[in-house]
Amino acid sequence: MKILDRFRQRHPKSAALAERARKSIPGGITHDIRYLLPFPLYVTHASGSRKWDVDGHEYTDYWMGHGALFLGHAHPAVVAAVQDQMARGTHYGANHELEVRWAELVGQLVPCAELTRFTMSGTEATHLALRVARAYTGHPRIVKLSGHFHGWHDGVVAGVNPPYEVPMSAGVPGALLDQVVVCPPNDIKAVETAVQRGDVAAVILEPAGGQAGTTPTIPGYLEELRRVTSEHDVLLVFDEVITGFRYAPGGAQEYFGVTPDLTTLAKIVAGGLPGGALCGRRDIMAMIAHRGDPAWDRSERVAHAGTFNANPLSAAAAIATLELCADASLQARAGKSGETMRRSLNEALQRAGAPGVVYGEASLYHVSFEGKPGLAGFDRPRRGNLYHLLRCALMNEGVDCSMNHGWISAVHSDEDIETSVAAYERAFRAMVEDGAFDRT
Repeated sequence: MKILDRFRQRHPKSAALAERARKSIPGGITHDIRYLLPFPLYVTHASGSRKWDVDGHEYTDYWMGHGALFLGHAHPAVVAAVQDQMARGTHYGANHELEVRWAELVGQLVPCAELTRFTMSGTEATHLALRVARAYTGHPRIVKLSGHFHGWHDGVVAGVNPPYEVPMSAGVPGALLDQVVVCPPNDIKAVETAVQRGDVAAVILEPAGGQAGTTPTIPGYLEELRRVTSEHDVLLVFDEVITGFRYAPGGAQEYFGVTPDLTTLAKIVAGGLPGGALCGRRDIMAMIAHRGDPAWDRSERVAHAGTFNANPLSAAAAIATLELCADASLQARAGKSGETMRRSLNEALQRAGAPGVVYGEASLYHVSFEGKPGLAGFDRPRRGNLYHLLRCALMNEGVDCSMNHGWISAVHSDEDIETSVAAYERAFRAMVEDGAFDRT
């Protein structure tokens, strides 16, 4: 195929690094989503909306650190904060004022955040959320929605990708999967039936829709979910790893006007460095706190450790980022760019004669060659080969993104959007010329 031939010709150093990596790293990659055929891209540096690879090519970036870099790569305020902290120490093995300021900022911005506990990732945050929910309610089961992603720990690998009856990963005991009740998204009756059984601790979901909004949440669903969970004394957990500080300064719960009991955060919350958080109602979050009562502290309290929780470097980056993200004009600007991108990419698809649709919300866009999903999401595995080919075609044209998502930052310019749409159109045309859509 011409696209892959050109990709190989343009990226010999990435190809060599990929071959070298396979000798010391399982599969040659350190995150499943970085898997790319014929081989992944290797990057040397990044700034603003741009990054550069080992072969010297420049890209307009819509991957943006897996969505963590709402302020763009190497934002001067974040860099200065981290550099200053680096000279003061990276790990004290003690409490420090930065973690207090970080928690205060989360509390000021996120509607449900009366107390905040920091983790090192979104996966850890959702793991902690479910443990806290079970301890607080005394119930064992969790309701999640099919197609919604909450990290890779054992408790949430059910019902992530079609076919939904197959767990996301091998190696998870069936007894653990039995504690998860999977309901279709956008189906309030299914959730109501599930919570009526009386043994459900919490309902967890991505509030804007599963897989970063690939299957959007329909209007009114979150309000109904809040009503149902409240009526049955079940905790409502919003996984805002994606939407936190992106949809609005207070995340999707501010954007949609629905306040959950608990919220999990990562990505933007740590300013582009490793970090996550669980925040929520004071009485629920107090399950983690020591009381000085030996019986409570040993048998009732939710234990939570983590060597690098709220480490000073992540805290410094986070504070610099969240202080800027409190300005709602940043989210408004990125959201407007998202609208332009989605509209223009749909026009580009039509001009190129490629099937599919581009949709999304706020500053996210999704390219789908299968069309928009139904209310319950995609009912069969998507054609992954097409998205690998699209990403290669885009990189040939100087644009990089996730396979089917794009993350627009507050620093992408109007010119970035315009030139990127042109690059997408060339990529779509190259796919048509390669006969990519003729194959089953």
